[in-house]
Amino acid sequence: MDRRSTWALLTEYTQNESLLKHALAVEAAMRAYAGTLGGDTEEWGVVGLIHDFDYERYPSAEAGHAIKGAEILREKGYPEHIVKAVQSHADYSGVPRETPMEKALFACDELCGFVTAAALIRPTKSVLDLEASSVRKRMKDKAFARQVSREDIVKGAEQLGVDLNAHIAFVIQAMRGAADELGLRGTL
Repeated sequence: MDRRSTWALLTEYTQNESLLKHALAVEAAMRAYAGTLGGDTEEWGVVGLIHDFDYERYPSAEAGHAIKGAEILREKGYPEHIVKAVQSHADYSGVPRETPMEKALFACDELCGFVTAAALIRPTKSVLDLEASSVRKRMKDKAFARQVSREDIVKGAEQLGVDLNAHIAFVIQAMRGAADELGLRGTL
């Protein structure tokens, strides 16, 4: 279970560029949170990278997202705590979020997607000049990135035990470190 083999598994199951960039964004946020919450940076990064690897093939609860992925991860020899973290990011899996890693994954997942959307509509198309206040303002607009659950963003920060504004700023900062990889440097 290292980043290289995890990337290979991700790209075996996922070809969609947006989904790959989402995985990279969540990886960046998870690595950053590992550093502040006492987790293993590599392990948390792997969890962020792999959390949605099965989504392209199994895109819903009905199709088996997170459930099929857990089966595949077990077959590939991933440790059970990694499998559990991946399962727990989907409420419908019935797997409770108990560890800081599991809570951070849930907290970062939807927010990374929303931050990406908020960055891409800026004139600069960049995360480098995006502020938490701009993200909060966009969260009030129900038509903007409507597929992203604002409820999950709020619940994620609460479960992680962090202030929502601080959480948004933290994730933006983590994503800035991967701006080139995420295609979010824009014109800056």
